[in-house]
Amino acid sequence: MNNSGEFTKLRPISLLRQLSNCSDSTCLQALSNSVSWSIYLEQGRITYATHSVEPFDRLERHLRRLSHQIPLLTSEVRVQVRLMFEPDSHAQLIEDDSNSRSHPPEYQAISWLVSQQYLHSTQAAVLIQELVQEVIESFLLIEEGTYELAETLERMPIICRLDVEKILEHCQVRLKKWQAFVPQISSPYQRPYLLINSKIEEKDLPKLQPALTNWMKGFSLCHLAVILNQDEIQLARILYPYILKGAIILHEADPPYDKLPKIFEERYLRRATPTLLPKFIRELVDTKKELNTTVNSYLDVSEENIAPVQQLPQIYPPPKENFQEPTISNNINPPSQRVTAATVTAQKAHKIVSVDDSPTILKEISRLLENENFSVVTINDPLKAVLSIIRHKPDLILLDLNMLGINGYELCRIIRNNSLFQNTPIIFVTGNKGIVDKVKAKLVGASGYLTKPFTRAELLKIVFMHLT
Repeated sequence: MNNSGEFTKLRPISLLRQLSNCSDSTCLQALSNSVSWSIYLEQGRITYATHSVEPFDRLERHLRRLSHQIPLLTSEVRVQVRLMFEPDSHAQLIEDDSNSRSHPPEYQAISWLVSQQYLHSTQAAVLIQELVQEVIESFLLIEEGTYELAETLERMPIICRLDVEKILEHCQVRLKKWQAFVPQISSPYQRPYLLINSKIEEKDLPKLQPALTNWMKGFSLCHLAVILNQDEIQLARILYPYILKGAIILHEADPPYDKLPKIFEERYLRRATPTLLPKFIRELVDTKKELNTTVNSYLDVSEENIAPVQQLPQIYPPPKENFQEPTISNNINPPSQRVTAATVTAQKAHKIVSVDDSPTILKEISRLLENENFSVVTINDPLKAVLSIIRHKPDLILLDLNMLGINGYELCRIIRNNSLFQNTPIIFVTGNKGIVDKVKAKLVGASGYLTKPFTRAELLKIVFMHLT
């Protein structure tokens, strides 16, 4: 087969099936809509797969799921993993071709967790299987793009080998499940908002969980599912009646998640000719009717649909834990719909204090968080910050590192010495990117590190890590 090509001529699923018959070690690299995929194969089996959109956020979500069965995977360990292995710029991984052919940093992180005995090798194999399934699911949705086969510059330490056909079967089953929610749901990173709508009677809709309503203010469906420790498809099924009734609207995914391929895109309808469009719609409706009758059976996670652990390398003993299988949910909404503070519930889930001597930064943080169900208190005088923090008793503290009068390191140490805030997440917000600064932050008790300039998605991501 050719070492490079376009997906308009060869579909992603056909390409993977061809590679499963090859005995060589290779890295399949694909590029579509500025997103890159890297799929590592050894003797026709997948050893790992990743894509360039927030790989450590993906790892964090799956580690959090496993942490319910593995007490050693504490939030402190997960933060340490990110500080040690997450690159300062994900763009570097895309631009530097040599990096994409060597060990992905999140794979190095998994190997480190095994070496430090936070994960058993079998648990790591289950983790990799779940990560691979999520990545391959998005890979199968590529409509346009290019691919090439490359030799890896160095061989990765192999934790497991996954059967390509079983991974493909699993992903196809999952994609078929989501067709039951087309066209309302199409992307795992769409963000649901609950509206106050007097026209919708409470009796017309099932009752939502209080925890869900508290968090449904800016987090995507896949992140909400992790917060609630719930399967994404089950969560989508709960929300689907609300979406149809207009009680929940779905915002577009934040960058860079908006670059990932969607299960359903309106542009495909616009491309269709007038003669083909009615037939396409009829087939779509028929598919939805058929799937609605069987959605209950699809929602049950079946071992027949995934590569079971005992089919991983035989050197691993059977796992003692019965891990919950993570899945991905998808949403779509009209871009014209907007949510304001007046349209969402007034209850605030968490209080966040932001300390910075820059009014511009404080105003920006307030703007990004205030409408997302967080109560934000801003403090522009670092010398008075401790008393204000004691008075407000925040759930999370955002702390600038370089301030006049007192620096963030000293202020963090003072806050940590107060027994009220020994376990409160303290996040440094700074332009410093050096490893020395990160080490000093950890020594004074900082919980995380947010580098300026930051996006709304990056801010919500670190809040998600520490408040849920």
